[in-house]
Amino acid sequence: MNTMNVNEIRKYLAHRYPFLLVDKVVDYEVGEWLTAIKNVTINEPFFQGHFPDFPVMPGVLIIEAMAQATGLLGFRTMDEQPSENMLYLFAGADKARFKRQVVPGDVLTMHVKLIKRKRDIWKFECEAKVDGELAAKAEIMCAASKIS
Repeated sequence: MNTMNVNEIRKYLAHRYPFLLVDKVVDYEVGEWLTAIKNVTINEPFFQGHFPDFPVMPGVLIIEAMAQATGLLGFRTMDEQPSENMLYLFAGADKARFKRQVVPGDVLTMHVKLIKRKRDIWKFECEAKVDGELAAKAEIMCAASKIS
């Protein structure tokens, strides 16, 4: 079983609090798939406004969490850590659907599967579940990009 804790995740993703949305990788197969989790707590800063009396994790952040999981699979597949002048950027989402609300106390389990890679563009099939129930799904595209 291949796992990654938050310290290892931080080596691969440029995101930091409050925008690092992957807490742990529970397993992955290089070049194939990755399963990660996000522990959703009431302490998340977005719950202050979305919505104060009925906290619901914004759908765009569920998509972002899945995109971050694709970044981890991408870097593990390339067998390298990102350099200081390289970012792995969200390039698009297709077929996004939301099936259930994600609320404080939920453990969001994200499963991402590599569909294809063409040069620096990667495409993934992604699902996010809570207690085995589908919360969201999308096809996500990401691109490795050099920055100056």
